[in-house]
Amino acid sequence: MSLMSIQSENPVGPAEIVRDFDGIAERLRQIGVQFERWEADCEFEAEADQQTVLSAYAKPLERLKTMYGFQSADVISLGQDHPQKELLRAKFLDEHTHSDFEVRFFVEGRGLFYLHPDETVYGVLCEQGDLISVPAGVKHWFDMGENPHLKCIRLFTTPEGWVADFTGSGISASFPTLEPFVQAFA
Repeated sequence: MSLMSIQSENPVGPAEIVRDFDGIAERLRQIGVQFERWEADCEFEAEADQQTVLSAYAKPLERLKTMYGFQSADVISLGQDHPQKELLRAKFLDEHTHSDFEVRFFVEGRGLFYLHPDETVYGVLCEQGDLISVPAGVKHWFDMGENPHLKCIRLFTTPEGWVADFTGSGISASFPTLEPFVQAFA
């Protein structure tokens, strides 16, 4: 189940929790973040290759490509047995921005995005079927968890994809990672 926490960048006291999908989407829309739920036009096996996954979501992908000028899409898959899971996790745990949208659609599994557009921090637990599009320049960080399980479609407007510009703020250490977040709020 997708859910969102909302609290001050200096977390004191309980967070506001939003559990209904429409409520999450509306609150994120107010800060310029797109949040949608997608379903595949066909079924595919869990071990389906990249082209099979992209074909299953061809209609909504084409809509986003047309709306935002995305040039390419790929599929990233990480499981708890991935040899570089710790390195990949650490890469995104610090607050950063991108000069491009960061778009992820969760085909399988889950991940935790923290968005920090102003003095407020939004923790968004994304699960299978969720699409999140973080606009360029919005401060954020992402946690796939200690034992990741996710398969995501990513969209890009440039061939080099996302390049992280780290803020150096250290704010991400003040908020729970994926597993404690799920324990506290789910």
